[in-house]
Parts: sequence; structure tokens; C-alpha cells
Amino acid sequence: MNSDNIKTGAQRAPHRSLLYALGLTKEELERPIIAVVSAQSEIIPGHVHLDTVAQAVKDGIRMAGGTPIEVPAIGVCDGIAMNHMGMHYSLPSRELIADSVETLLIAHAFDGAVLVPNCDKVVPGMLMAAARVNIPAVFCSGGPMMAGRFREEKTSLSSMFEAVGQHARGSISDEELEDFEQKACPGCGSCSGMYTANSMNCLTEVLGMALPGNGTIPAVMAARTALAKHAGMQVMELVKRNVCPRDIMTGDAFANAVTVDMALGCSTNSMLHLPAIAHECGIKIDLHQVNGISEKTPNLCHLAPAGHHYIEELNECGGVTAVMAELAKKDLIRDNKTVDGSVKQRIKNAKIKGDVIRPIDDPYSKTGGIAILYGNIAPNGCVVKRSAVAPEMLKSTCRARVFDCEEDANAAILGGRIEKGDVVVIRYEGPKGGPGMREMLAPTSNLAGMGLDKDVALLTDGRFSGASRGAAIGHVSPEAAAGGPIAYVQEGDIIEIDISAYSIRLKVSDDEWQKRLTNSQPKPPKVQAGWLARYARMVTSADTGAILE
Repeated sequence: MNSDNIKTGAQRAPHRSLLYALGLTKEELERPIIAVVSAQSEIIPGHVHLDTVAQAVKDGIRMAGGTPIEVPAIGVCDGIAMNHMGMHYSLPSRELIADSVETLLIAHAFDGAVLVPNCDKVVPGMLMAAARVNIPAVFCSGGPMMAGRFREEKTSLSSMFEAVGQHARGSISDEELEDFEQKACPGCGSCSGMYTANSMNCLTEVLGMALPGNGTIPAVMAARTALAKHAGMQVMELVKRNVCPRDIMTGDAFANAVTVDMALGCSTNSMLHLPAIAHECGIKIDLHQVNGISEKTPNLCHLAPAGHHYIEELNECGGVTAVMAELAKKDLIRDNKTVDGSVKQRIKNAKIKGDVIRPIDDPYSKTGGIAILYGNIAPNGCVVKRSAVAPEMLKSTCRARVFDCEEDANAAILGGRIEKGDVVVIRYEGPKGGPGMREMLAPTSNLAGMGLDKDVALLTDGRFSGASRGAAIGHVSPEAAAGGPIAYVQEGDIIEIDISAYSIRLKVSDDEWQKRLTNSQPKPPKVQAGWLARYARMVTSADTGAILE
């Protein structure tokens, strides 16, 4: 066992003395020592209850004959960090989480781990660490928040952000806005739509690294506590058989993850995180592969913000396993090892139990929820959640309104200076230029709140929250700060967008383009101090998953 390095033999007497200082007994040291990596904190609604989940995991480990030891992980609440300086730290926190979890697991010679994340960058960060360390591991997230209730309808955080735009145009009062903000997020859990946190928790289940139900069982349900206990018990089985993350997260597992991503209509952030996780497993995900999978994968779910269903309803309808079973009817799912057996065993008896998941012969669309667009403005690609785009915006010719930061674009939108037929171009917000690749939930939500989401597109080298909807096209690669073409777009330029054809093109003559390249230089990263300056020097392009070199 790994833990022999800290507990076996005369030379390890000092190590044992420190372990005894924790209150551990000799009997406990004779068992496998399992890390319970909990991201619990009091600032993130998705994490505030993780102490309860972690305790249930520890109970399960003890029931199965292991010794659990809880260790911490950080996290950032993207909603609270949104549209201010804090958002620069969100994506970079993924790397801090991966590095710190790797450090804790190796430095203390754990035999296995149960990782307890919930929100946006914590899930992929922990998956990256699990792949690096490659000791037996199971994931158990904190689960989704229940939908809020406002005016007798279900609602969520994305509607709350859109309410800001509605308030700006005078369609809701100060009193209504205050009433709404107190009801949109009713309690603990990851925000209730198919945003990034729930996307990644569902895809962790698809990758085989979590038990069925991980992505969909609501945070407040007793079933979530039971799931945590089973996760604790299951890691002991993996330790016994020495089944490790890279045995599970294979090329087939990532193919399944991209396929289910398309069927569920997950957050575009999955196109950053899946390549980054795969990279840690020694596997390359090329964005061209994504379009190939999207072409043959039907979109079976329209969950908020793309539709009016919420994660709690997906759970009631059969969850992720039901989606996978439906896709398997067309041979779109590959069998692969999971933490509890195999994909084939999981989906054998799974079936749809309601109307949240469409039958594969009657999908919302014949193609997947995400598309990668290519063209002279994005030679290495850009990403759009096409399942959340209004039909009239799938093909459009737009006039560029150019901004070098999110704040200026936001002011123009709320100031009524953006008109039908415009495309709001926000640049120098990429991984390097931001730095940190801020989410643009405020601009997309304000466009929706102002009633412009069916008339105005948004293009950025930054990224979008899973809560964004509309023709929101992000991850433009190469980014402006790296000299990408988006740096040379000018006010009034015409941009042609054809999402169904995976195409985006700036209409500029070759002579004009050469003149722009000759007469201008990209701007440097906006932050020149602190660890973000180091991040800006080390981070790669969005099309590679914004990994660090």
C-alpha cells in the first residue's frame, strides 16, 4: 500500500507518532488510509453543505474497512465572482486546485481518495489531479440546487442575471427585483440549470469516475447522503482491486463524455475542461473531433437556460444513465470500465421515465448541443452552445461593435447603444489577455433582459457561463493577446455567422487585412502582478483547454 511509506517499519516511527497525534489508533493505521478531499466552504452555496457529504463518505469508508482522513480544497463561486476583478481568478483556480490536491495526495501517501467537489472549476481541477496521481479514486459531488420559485414558475440564477437587464429597461420594478433575488436560489447545491457545475458533475458520471446519480440527485435529498456512503464503500473495492483513474478515463470514456455532452446540451466550458482532463490522462481531444461527434449525436434535453427543465427533473426522468441508454440504441455509447463495473452494466436497465429526455427518434435536433466554428476570425476555432441559440440567429450577418473589456460592452448594452443586427465583440478577455478568461454572463444576460438575445450575437476570446443563452460565441482562438485575428477587428466590420455550417468569417479584403496587421500590435495582459501574471505567461490557448505549459 502507498501508506506503507508513512506507517510501516522502524524508520517510519516518527511518521507514526504524528499520525497518532491526530487521534488515530494502531488498528486504524493497519487499514488503507483514504483521503476525503472536501471543498467545503461557507462562501459557495454549492459547497456550504459538503461537510455533511464528506461525513457520509467517511462513514462509508469505515463501513468498508478503511481509515478516512479529510483534507481541504479551495473553490471560487463563479456567480459571486462574476463581472468584477474576482472573475479573473475563476478559471485559474482550476490549476491551483489540481496542484494542491496532487500535493496533498502524494505528500501524505494516501492509498485512495474520495473527492467531494461541486462547482465549476473544482470538479475538473480534482479530475485533473486524480489522473495525475492515479491512485484508486471515486467522485461524489454535493449535488444540484433545487429550482427557485418566482411568480409561480420555476427559476434559477440565469433568470436572475437576466432580470438585471429587465430592470434596466423598466419591465420590472425595484421591489420585484428584490423579491426575485430572494427566491431564485432557494438553498444549497450547484445552481439548478445545466450550467458548468452540473455539466461537469454529469460528465464525471459519464467518464465512469462517479456512481450513477452523481450529476443529478439534488443536494437536499437523503439519496445524496446515501450516494456518498456508497462512494466511500466503493473506493475500498477499487483499492482492493487496484483500479485507478487512468484505467477508467480512457479514450472511449472521453468519447462517451463528448457524446453525452452533446445530448444534454452542456455548458460550453466543458470544451475547456474535457481537453484539460484528457491531457492529464495522456489523451488528446481535438476540437475537430467534437464537431464529428456533434454531427451524429441528437440533442435530447433542453435544460435551463436552453429550456424550462431543471436538473431535479432530469433526475426524476432517469438521469444520466437514461440518457446514455437512449444513445446506446443508436450505438453512440462505448462500453468502458467505471468505478462500479462497466458502462454496459450501468445502462442495462435504465430507461426514460418522463418528458425531460426526448426519445432518440424524436430529438430536439439531430445534431448535438455544442458546435465549434472555424473561419478567418477564429482559425483554431470558437465554441457556441447552439441548443441555446434562437433559430433566427443560427445564420446571421452582423455589424461588429468592438470592446476591449467586458465592462465597456456591458455599459453599452445597458446604455441602449447596441442595436438589432449587431455582434458585440469583446476581446482581450482570453486565458492570457484577461488574464483568466472571464465568463461573460452579465453581457449575455443583459442582452436577453433587454430583449435582444434573438437579434444580437456576442463574440469573445473570453468564455461564457453555462447560464448564458443566445448566440454567445466564445473561446475564440488564437486570442487577441496572442495576436489572434480578433485583435484586428474594427468597429463596423461585417461578420458572417453560420452555426449549422460551423463557420464564422470576417468580411475584410486581403489588402485591408495586411494593412491592419502592419499598423497595430496586440495589447499586453491586463494584470501584471500577483500569480495571475505568472498564469498569463504559462497558459495556453482555449482550444487546448487553457492548460499550463
